[in-house]
Order: sequence, then C-alpha cells, then structure tokens
Amino acid sequence: MPGLQMTGLAQGFFMVDQERKQNRLNILSSALERGTIVNVRTMLNGLHPAEIAHLLESMPPQQRRLLWELVDPELDGDILTHVNDELRASLIMEMDPEELIAATEGLEPDDLADILNDLPDAVISEVLQSMDEQNRHRLEAVLSYPDDTAGGLMNTDTITVRPDVTVDVVLRYLRLRGSMPQMTDNLFVVDREDRYLGQLPLGVLLTQQPSASVAGVMSRETESISVATKATEVATMFEHRDLISAPVIDEGQKLVGRITIDDVVDVIRDEAEHTMMSMAGLDEQDDMFAPVMVSARHRGVWLGINLMTALLASWVIGLFEDTIDKLVILAVLMPIVASMGGIAGSQTLTLVIRGIALGHIGASNARQLLYKELAVSMLNGLLWAGIVAIVVVAWFGDYQVGMVIGVAIIINLLCAAFAGATIPMLLRRVGADPALGGSVMLTTVTDVVGFVVFLGLATFFLL
Repeated sequence: MPGLQMTGLAQGFFMVDQERKQNRLNILSSALERGTIVNVRTMLNGLHPAEIAHLLESMPPQQRRLLWELVDPELDGDILTHVNDELRASLIMEMDPEELIAATEGLEPDDLADILNDLPDAVISEVLQSMDEQNRHRLEAVLSYPDDTAGGLMNTDTITVRPDVTVDVVLRYLRLRGSMPQMTDNLFVVDREDRYLGQLPLGVLLTQQPSASVAGVMSRETESISVATKATEVATMFEHRDLISAPVIDEGQKLVGRITIDDVVDVIRDEAEHTMMSMAGLDEQDDMFAPVMVSARHRGVWLGINLMTALLASWVIGLFEDTIDKLVILAVLMPIVASMGGIAGSQTLTLVIRGIALGHIGASNARQLLYKELAVSMLNGLLWAGIVAIVVVAWFGDYQVGMVIGVAIIINLLCAAFAGATIPMLLRRVGADPALGGSVMLTTVTDVVGFVVFLGLATFFLL
C-alpha cells in the first residue's frame, strides 16, 4: 500500500533486487550491441516471465522489438499479463491472430481476463471458442466484476470439499486429481449449495487421523471476502491477518473463487505506483519509452493546469506591483514564504494520503489529525519564522521587513497544514482520487496565500 514502510532487511533485499535487475539490463544491452543473439536468446528465455516483462519495459523501442522476437512463444501469454497496459497494447498490435490465440492457451482465467479487452474482437471470439465450458464459465465469472474489486481479482480455480466426509476421502480425492492449483494452502469447505463454511488447511489435512471428519478438523476462523470488496481493502485484510489465500463469496454466501498473496502483492505495487505517479499527473500504466507525441499529450494537460495556477499566483503578485516597486527587497524574499508553505503543506498532504490509503483516517479522527497538524505547523512556524526574521535583519538591516516575513511564514504554514489535511479528504468525499491533483491544488494555495499575506502585510506596515 502507498506509504508502507520497509524494515532494514526488506530495504536490503529491495536494493539487491534493483541492483540485480540493473546488472541484467546492462548485460543484455551489451550483448545486443555486440550482436550475440544466441547468447541473448538463451539468457532471456531462462528468466521468469515477470523478469522478461521488466526488461521489455526498460528497453528503448528498437531493442525492445528485437527482444520480443527472441522470446519463446510459449512465454508470450505470461509476459503480456505482466507488462504495463500501454506496452501490452503495442505488443499485441504487432502479433498475428494465430500468435495471440496461442499465447492465451494455458493462462489462468484471472490472468486471461487482464488482457482479454486488449485483444482484437476476432481473436477474443477464437479464444472463447477454444476454451472448454468450465474455463469459459470461470472467465465469465471474473469478467462480470470490476477490476478493482475482489471479484475482479480472484481466481476461480479452487478445490472444495464437503464437511461430512473424512480426511481419508479427501486425501484419496487429491491423489486421484493428481495436481492442485498454484498457491493452494487451504481447501475450502462448502455445503451442498456451495455456501462457504470454512477452510481445511493442508497442514491439518496431512496430520489428522484418516478417520477424522472434515467438519471436526476444519477452521472457521478465516472470514470470507465479498466479491464487491475493494482491492485495496483486500490488501489491507491480507496484511493485517497474514493471509496466503482467502475465499471469495457472492451475495448468497456461495464460494465463487479465491484470492492469493501473489495477486495482493500486485495490488500493493500498483497502488504505490498509482499514488506516486498521480501526484505528478502521470499514469502508472504509461510506457516509459512511448512515442514523444504520446507522452507529450499525456503530460500537456497537467502542464496546462499548472500554468493556470501559476498565472493566478502571478496575478496576485501584480496586485502589489506598486509595493514591490517601492521595496525591491520584497521581490528577493517572496520565494522564501511560498517555498516554506509548499514544503510544510506537502508533508501534511503526503501523511494524509498515506493515512487514507491505509484506512487510518476516517470521520472519527479526521478533526483530531487536523488539530495536530495545525499545532505542528504553529511550532515549526514560530521556530523558522524567528530564524528567517533574524537572517533578514542581519542581511538587510530592516527590523520591520524581518517582522513582516516572520508573520507571513507563520500564517502560510498554518494555511498549508490546513490545505494539506483537508484537500485529500475533500477529494475523497466527492469520489476523486486524493493523490490526483492534490499537489497542484496545494501549490496554488500556498503560493497565493503566501504572496497575499507577505505583500499585504508589507503594504500595510511598510508603506
């Protein structure tokens, strides 16, 4: 989730992983430049599909095209599920219908659902016709729910047992089945109407007497997850309960699928990327090496919005043109007031967005958090306003200017804290993403308030 802190050990693993990825990227790039295609093919197809996807996202278009041609066709489908949306669309456009149909074979229904909408209509029809009835129903079940819910996140491939059978019967059934779905740590216990009753952990199954009944050894502690539960809430449940998998039920309490930890890790990563990119007005699914015109168009909207806010701040400064003409010193000191407010507001904004994402902030504690942030800003304002005032007096020898800028900093820091705390909450209340546009709105508030207060106080006391 956004803002989750890593321990020192986790940070160490993260740094090692990043270094390993960078080394692999450098080795492949050097091999491509030398033209040693055989070595590149061998190295590339020995990697996990997710690692190949990362390399494709990291390569410029020309090298990316060559790497994609060297990938074993059997890996195409898994790789397409791991790359970002924009890159996936461009790769699919370059593939023949026969290649796309072959790439989808063997994909789990939840993975296939992730890429199905990007496929051409003719290919979708062929894919659906090539599936057996059971997998087609599973795919339709996943597609019937929004992507950002437990229903859209779940895998429908589950193993269910009845509570009235014995452990020996379950073990013989599993041996007859011959395999289990990946990431299976529990079997799900359901009644004859497929209503969820509990779980039968594999550890319990293997250690109990064969004659014991499932009803007597199953666990009823793990709560099921509704299909309508938001994906971010699912991630929080997995974090708090240390889950590896969890059952998903529909409105009638019927078991419809399961969510596994690998899907939750994807949610956590996507949410973190979304928050970080949204604060800059970008999309986490954008291709880093997209064509220049495409990237320029995506970013141009937010540059235009930022220009409007900058013009507003400039208009405010223009209102005090006479004051600035008489006291040029004010032009030198104006950026200090706006910058101090911007930093203080960003700290509060980031804290609140993280709290909202983790579910730590609600109607019951929002007011207390606001009061706390105002108190922090007041203390910091008094400290730094005094320091800045002393510096200004020592620099320009003007006690009145020092007093004005000190008061302006205190007021702007308080307004910045108020804006940083309330903007994300207001955006959430109207159904908007708290991270999207929050920084632009905050910058506007701190700039305009900072300039108005500083120049207004200067006009009143110094002229």
